[in-house]
Amino acid sequence: MLLHPKRVHRATLVTVNNFQGRDLFPMLGESSRCPGTAAEHVCVFSTEKMPKKSKTPSVKRRIADQEQPAVKRSKEEQSDTSPLCFQSPATLFESLIQPMGTDRFFSEYWEKKPLHLQRSDPGTASYYQSLFQLCDLQSLCSQGLEYYRDINVVRCVNGKKKLLNKEGRVKHSVLNKIMSQNKATVQYHQPQRFKDELWRIQEKLECFFGALVGSNIYITPEESQGLPPHYDDVEVFILQLQGQKHWRLYNPTVPLAAEYSVQSEDSIGIPTHDIILKAGDLLYFPRGTIHQARTPAGVNCSIHLTLSTYQRMSWGDLLLDVFPSLLCGRSRREVSLREGMARRLLLSSSAGLHTNQRLAASLRALADEMETGAQDLGFTHMKRDFIMNRLPPYCQQQLSSPSGKSPGLEDTVILTFKDHVVITVEPRPQSTDDATELVVFVLHSLKNQREGHMMGDSCDDQEERSISTGLQFPLSYLQALRQLQLAEQLVVAQLQLPTQEDKLNLALALWSENLLRVL
Repeated sequence: MLLHPKRVHRATLVTVNNFQGRDLFPMLGESSRCPGTAAEHVCVFSTEKMPKKSKTPSVKRRIADQEQPAVKRSKEEQSDTSPLCFQSPATLFESLIQPMGTDRFFSEYWEKKPLHLQRSDPGTASYYQSLFQLCDLQSLCSQGLEYYRDINVVRCVNGKKKLLNKEGRVKHSVLNKIMSQNKATVQYHQPQRFKDELWRIQEKLECFFGALVGSNIYITPEESQGLPPHYDDVEVFILQLQGQKHWRLYNPTVPLAAEYSVQSEDSIGIPTHDIILKAGDLLYFPRGTIHQARTPAGVNCSIHLTLSTYQRMSWGDLLLDVFPSLLCGRSRREVSLREGMARRLLLSSSAGLHTNQRLAASLRALADEMETGAQDLGFTHMKRDFIMNRLPPYCQQQLSSPSGKSPGLEDTVILTFKDHVVITVEPRPQSTDDATELVVFVLHSLKNQREGHMMGDSCDDQEERSISTGLQFPLSYLQALRQLQLAEQLVVAQLQLPTQEDKLNLALALWSENLLRVL
């Protein structure tokens, strides 16, 4: 259930200093619980609605952000049958896990224990089924799906995964034959690339979590199992779309695991949770939870959607990101960190007590500096990875050119798509000066390609995508950018910049990237 392969990104950004309008080019069911378990099952009997890499064919974007002008909604979007509320990222998640409250979910279940939500509401079951059906697979095969990249065909045989893929493009007739003859599971990778409603859901969830959200569809025939017992390195939300699936969960051997691992049947013990998921049900379990699932007898086919998030989003990952820049900054200010280490230390068999004590003292001083807030935490790599790889806004029109009136000094403006923008302070790229010059980067995901979401990129693809991800400003623009981030609305002339020209330059630069709108 891997979200994405490890990536390294490089970005080329346009410097915005004396911006002159057009001269700026953007760069850029039923369930049973084993005795003594902590599983909780919430049943819903009310039908009351919640408040309201490849290069593939391009897909039109639909707008969902409140701060953007209203657009015509499709019949599907206008339907009152959806149990999900897309008003904001928070309401979307709340409606996804209803009737469980968000606060209770995060205090009692998130990263702690599984949760099974049973739904008897036929509206929820019908909506879940609409997210992906067998007929969708047939139509998608005509769009150039390929084995391995887009589709895996698998079956669990004697506790091991047997891969039944062919080579090249997927033909629906051949795929259907493999499934029926081998009782195999079809694993469809990242369907949000082609299914609009999944794009809509996952884009909002990425805003809610502030983390990438991937998905897979699993189609498993009767009395068959696709994958052996294993655990994942992601938080998992299972939505049962059609049929039923028998899930068995086991205690983690590695709580909150940071990597995927297959487990042998004889090493995992007895299930802590034994659950039958029915259409409309939701199952959550934390990363590291050992699990296996099988379509029971009497059920022709099971289809479920797996939503996965929080891969490499731990405090340890954050420390790995921020520590190098923190240490670099303190080394520039603290002469003791620039003193040479002991002679022949690299030839020693161990560091020795004195070395350990000196390094520990330096780390304590660095920790004290962090705690007092004397130095900003610059977790730029994680920010860049998220913003460059997340879904673009759910939109109907293309966002390649600015819309609406261009801003003037007297205009009241608003920063749009705030959840799709990050601001970082970093050394200027390719600086030739001896002294490191810091600049401000405004990175955004408006021009990200939905068709490549969570699919990983080659170096060439990374370079190609890096031409359209944001802007670069002088460090003096930082306070004004933070003003725009925090304010509901703001007059351009009130921006905290020294000259009127700087204020207009900033507003026009953001407007040119569709990041700012005149009210």
